[in-house]
Amino acid sequence: MSYTATAYGPAGSLRHEIDVNGRHTVVTDEPESLGGTDTGPAPHELLPAALASCISTMVALYALKRDWGMGEVRVGVHYDYDVEPRAFTVDIQLPPGLSDDQVARLTKVANTCPVRRALEAGFTFDERIVQAA
Repeated sequence: MSYTATAYGPAGSLRHEIDVNGRHTVVTDEPESLGGTDTGPAPHELLPAALASCISTMVALYALKRDWGMGEVRVGVHYDYDVEPRAFTVDIQLPPGLSDDQVARLTKVANTCPVRRALEAGFTFDERIVQAA
């Protein structure tokens, strides 16, 4: 399975709209201090957002399928891009009242998040630059 994202923005602007799989649009921008209009997150801010939402979704999906009637799940991700290798700190807040077994299972599920697995596996890049006619 593969996914496609296409970013486009007007000349002279740091604001971009990203078409995701032809179904959704995400907006990125840079802060005013860098010349943007701050109308969306900066592209590098999407990385911890993707990880947080992926983990949260995996945990919620697992609990929903088991009809656990679980309350709110919060996942906080801190991304330190100033260190080598880059580092994530993930805080998963589960609601009270879960058994030790449920917490253990949800912890295991959180570790299966596809974004996390992709980050852990690493990437290769095949980049082509094409000049418009």
